[in-house]
Amino acid sequence: MTKQKVFITGRIPPVAYETLAVDFEVRMHDDTVPLPKEDIIRGLEGCDALLSILSDPIDAEVIRSCPGLRIIANYGAGFNNIDVAEATARGIPVTNTPQVSTNATADFTMGLVIAIARRLVEGDRTTREGRFTGWAPLYHLGVEVTGKTLGIVGLGNIGKAVAKRARAFDMELLYHNRNRLPAEEERELGVRYAPLDELLRTSDFVSLNLSYHPSLKHMIGAEQLRSMKSTAYLINAARGPLVHEEALLEALERKVIAGAALDVYEFEPQVTEGLKKLDNVILAPHLGNATIETRTAMAKLAADNISAVLKGGRPLTCVNPSVYTG
Repeated sequence: MTKQKVFITGRIPPVAYETLAVDFEVRMHDDTVPLPKEDIIRGLEGCDALLSILSDPIDAEVIRSCPGLRIIANYGAGFNNIDVAEATARGIPVTNTPQVSTNATADFTMGLVIAIARRLVEGDRTTREGRFTGWAPLYHLGVEVTGKTLGIVGLGNIGKAVAKRARAFDMELLYHNRNRLPAEEERELGVRYAPLDELLRTSDFVSLNLSYHPSLKHMIGAEQLRSMKSTAYLINAARGPLVHEEALLEALERKVIAGAALDVYEFEPQVTEGLKKLDNVILAPHLGNATIETRTAMAKLAADNISAVLKGGRPLTCVNPSVYTG
């Protein structure tokens, strides 16, 4: 009996290949360099399942190129790289890897808050370049995190995990969400709902922790940055296009806000050149969930989603469940 075929578009933790190879024929692009769309289409030929990487452009052309495709399993909590509408129209479930990355991303977000507040990256660079000449009372001062106000935009799984960690620093917690939480959950988390303009105006740190939708592009632009405190910091470990990068550059250059810590970029992997010259911004290379434990769990979940569908069941984490009900 001919085995069903799976195409993995890039090198991921081996547990995915090992899990899938037990029952299916698996071919994988064994490299960290992303495949161009044309090569994804070629690799997908004759396949039943696609395990894609967050950076892969899985658009309508890719989906239509493989009439026998039964599932698209995205390796990432996000899925804005996939034309979900096209997949849904063709009855193809799309899956992602949520929740398993929650703790790693929340840890990293708090790390960015502390690092930008205490100027850790700038201090590291100063030391490596031999410009550290000894302790002095007013040398390289940062600001404290304890007791400050943290505004969390997007209180989903990751936002809630950030809130729990921030409570250890006795921070006052504001949040803005599309849907307000029940009062009991707000009390449990120690958070207070605020309209976005109030959150931006009163927070010492603003952390973006929401998923991306095209309607949210540039939700933080020049106007929003001007409304923030001049002493405030912007943290983005969510999605780059949420922030108008040129407007942020201008705000940082003119000290409209005190600083920013970014893990994602509007035109990723490209970074607006001017940002690289500034000391009041941290630029991380999309490391939010980059731990051995989390990346392995993501690979296993993506593989389990594929196995479930190819064996006639339903995936564990489907982002378009209407393919089963519509």
